[in-house]
Amino acid sequence: MIEFRRLSDDDPVLAYSPLLRAARLTLEYVEDNGAISLTNTKAFKRVFVHWAAEHFDWPGRGYDDLFRYKKVLNEYDFTPLELVHFLLIRLKLGHHNKGAFRLTQRGKEFGRSPSQLFIEMIPYYLLQIDHSSYSRLDDAPIGNWDVWLNVMNVEIDQGATEKQVYGAFYGEGPDWDNSGWREMAAFSSCVLRPLEWAGLIVEQEDTLDGRVDRHCFKTPLWRAALRLDTDDQLEPVLRH
Repeated sequence: MIEFRRLSDDDPVLAYSPLLRAARLTLEYVEDNGAISLTNTKAFKRVFVHWAAEHFDWPGRGYDDLFRYKKVLNEYDFTPLELVHFLLIRLKLGHHNKGAFRLTQRGKEFGRSPSQLFIEMIPYYLLQIDHSSYSRLDDAPIGNWDVWLNVMNVEIDQGATEKQVYGAFYGEGPDWDNSGWREMAAFSSCVLRPLEWAGLIVEQEDTLDGRVDRHCFKTPLWRAALRLDTDDQLEPVLRH
């Protein structure tokens, strides 16, 4: 079973979610500046895409990174913004009208309540979205979120490498430098990346003997927001 706890609006752990932050910034932008102009294909126009690139502070996709090889950005060049746009429309927090993105009354209310926005958006994003559609390979790993989250709840409680996490589900043979790289890539794109974008895990890179290993750790948001069947298997958190 997966249950998301409702947190208070001022709970500092909500700051760990890049996706929540980006959605809040978008809602606040419309409240403060009016509707966001759309292209003929109903994407955000570049002026807002550039604003989002500067303000979202997205992990691994900072402003300088995004503009390193481009002079201008379209919405499809900045996947997190494309995702936020999709989610706000799908959850009826915004809508398209007369060539612009505008907030619904629901969107205005949720924009003022981070906890309400989190509980509405993050479970939907994790559990309902086809994450393989955002994968370059269009592959999806075998499994489901109930199994992935409950096993990872124990496996990464003290941190684990990406290979160790993958191995807990599918065996330790596949790796990035052998024929199992496609399976590793699918798991990374469809499980680990959504968890990182939701703010429930953080990944850190370590280099040893020329090899780069990615380590996965729970964020305080995981511990505060998730209630899982395997919680009783965890070591008590030591407080000093």
